[in-house]
Amino acid sequence: MGEWAGAGQKAKKMSDDDFEDFDLPDPPAGEANEFDRFDQAGIDALFGGGGPAQAARVGLRAVLESEIINHERLPMLEVVCERMVRSLSTSMRNLTSDSIDISLDDVTTARFGDFMDRVTLPAMLAVIRIEEWENYGIITVDSGLIYAVVDALLGGRRGFEVMIDGREYTTIETALVARMLTLVIAEFMSALSPIAKATIKLERIETNPRFAAIARPSNIGAVCTFRVDIDGRGGRFAMMLPYATLEPVREKLVQRFMGEKLGRENIWPQHMDQQMRATEVEVSVIMGETILTLEQVKALEAGQNINFSTSPDQPMAVQCGGLTLAQARAGQRHGHVAVSLNSPISRRTEQ
Repeated sequence: MGEWAGAGQKAKKMSDDDFEDFDLPDPPAGEANEFDRFDQAGIDALFGGGGPAQAARVGLRAVLESEIINHERLPMLEVVCERMVRSLSTSMRNLTSDSIDISLDDVTTARFGDFMDRVTLPAMLAVIRIEEWENYGIITVDSGLIYAVVDALLGGRRGFEVMIDGREYTTIETALVARMLTLVIAEFMSALSPIAKATIKLERIETNPRFAAIARPSNIGAVCTFRVDIDGRGGRFAMMLPYATLEPVREKLVQRFMGEKLGRENIWPQHMDQQMRATEVEVSVIMGETILTLEQVKALEAGQNINFSTSPDQPMAVQCGGLTLAQARAGQRHGHVAVSLNSPISRRTEQ
């Protein structure tokens, strides 16, 4: 034991003496400008964007593939969506007998191809048809809302998120979501009725975006996104209406204000009709016409007779503002010269 202890003390003394005056080597000196600057090329290389620049798109391709979308706002569509939210909340509560909160996230504009690319699968895509406009729209429902609606309609009260396993939706799940979509379509029709009468029908429900293509990828449309919360669960559904579908009512949707009664104002047409009927106009009866030279007109004197090649029984033109309205015949009534209409008042009366 004594030998081991002595060896340990000697090793400790050697270690203290050897490392007492030990100096660490200096780090290797690199070039001064090797790590001092991190330019845009290095950033592009780091994120994979340092490849060759793409050729600039010109002509029609530049217009079709442009990421900048020039569009006009549709204020009335936002009003329709707000009205739809209030009525849909009540309808969904009656359907599920649960506490439901529905809100409008936003109303934006996007290309149809970009909208379909942003759909998170698995999801349901409902194709709808507007009969009066003879065109289509699409409603997308994300998986969170699908499972929340299924649980609510089947009596489930789970408070945690449902694991999305990527499987296809069953016939029962599709039928239950179709009931919700029917309510959405009915409430949208009701909210749209003050602006335009539209009959919207649910044509089919797809799970593959390729089977729900209703427009070209470059077509622009209005996207209305809604948030649905069902007792702590829920998700979003979005309605995509291409501008080609909204074209029949575009003039009404671009209006900024909507009164209690939409459409044509009836007060001013009635007022104008009353005032026009009370307006006094001067009506002339052409008893005869003749052609005189300027010298003959200059030689006219008071009391001079002018002969017209018109017989007493020949019809005469009734004019107003130089426009012939009817044909009349001359006569007398109570000692006064009078005319009797031979034809009804018409703008197309032949002379």
